[in-house]
Amino acid sequence: MSAKLARAAKGLGPGVRRGERAFGAALFALAVSACATPHLQGPETPPIGFTGPRIEAGTLGRGAFVVQDGARLPYLRWSPENGQKPWAVIVALHGFNDHYSSFRLAGPWWATRGIETWAYDQRGFGLSPHRGEFAPETLTSADLRTIVALVRAERPDALIVVAGESMGGSSTIAAFGGEAAPDADRVILLAPGVWGWSSQSPFNRAGLWAAARLMGDRAVEPPAFAVRNIRASDNTLELIRNGRDPGSIISTRFDAMNGLVDLMEAASIRLGAIEKQTLLLYGAHDQIVRKGPMRLALERAGERPNLRTAWYPNGWHILNRDLQGEVIYRDIEAWLRDAAAPLPSGAAPVLPVLQADPKAR
Repeated sequence: MSAKLARAAKGLGPGVRRGERAFGAALFALAVSACATPHLQGPETPPIGFTGPRIEAGTLGRGAFVVQDGARLPYLRWSPENGQKPWAVIVALHGFNDHYSSFRLAGPWWATRGIETWAYDQRGFGLSPHRGEFAPETLTSADLRTIVALVRAERPDALIVVAGESMGGSSTIAAFGGEAAPDADRVILLAPGVWGWSSQSPFNRAGLWAAARLMGDRAVEPPAFAVRNIRASDNTLELIRNGRDPGSIISTRFDAMNGLVDLMEAASIRLGAIEKQTLLLYGAHDQIVRKGPMRLALERAGERPNLRTAWYPNGWHILNRDLQGEVIYRDIEAWLRDAAAPLPSGAAPVLPVLQADPKAR
């Protein structure tokens, strides 16, 4: 640490006297020594009389999952019409700074095919507790285990599937690649977040590490160049709508960004540990989870008979809201009906395409 402090003191500039440089170095050392672990929200204290997890049904498909610590995680559900019982049920997890409405295009489409979708707000997002504060993977995995168990009890005869988009994919991988996987039958990963620490540049790693510890609760909006140049989808109307949605989070805390990268690192490492039948979908135009981190995650996972991937030349990041979204919905439906059958789109495996692309390094 002494060499780093010396460089920091020297970096204060040639016009600063030796004593002032020493004072500056001392302040820097004090700041580093005072660094705290980045904040993560903890479990709730169950209310008096809490009797355990349950589903609270509302109206118009809305309600809440009351999970293991008494926290209420709101959901939005799309069910087949005319009282038809679903043959498959998808528990859907949204991406970073999004909320349960992120599946509002896919859910109704799947419902017409007899598939029910339950999309819920993960902790810290939407209408869930402690909005803007990131939750540790151990807690979100416990939530997912509880929710899957509740849904299975509600729909005992249906195929139970977990589908995670972006950060929701990270949460899904972390849960199913951990020691106690949720009791679901299948896993779907839509452009899962795998841009962890091992895929970040040294500059990004150092900057976020320091910001999360020195300014953790400070929230900042994305820089203008990122908003202008980085697109999550080719569906411009959907991007505008999402940006104006009061349920979306625009200003993000530094400690939440740090928590997200921690989660994505876990996802990159644990992908190969998932034992359930898994379908991973990825688009050629994804500017959020880039090709290099996705290639690394797939190479870490290795050849696994239960892991199938699908490459979409016209796909972006939020695949289920792209202009070609119906292509994605149809492939997922076909895979749920028969995991070994060809996908209607004819999508190729992802890793060979990335290994042949010099930009995916």
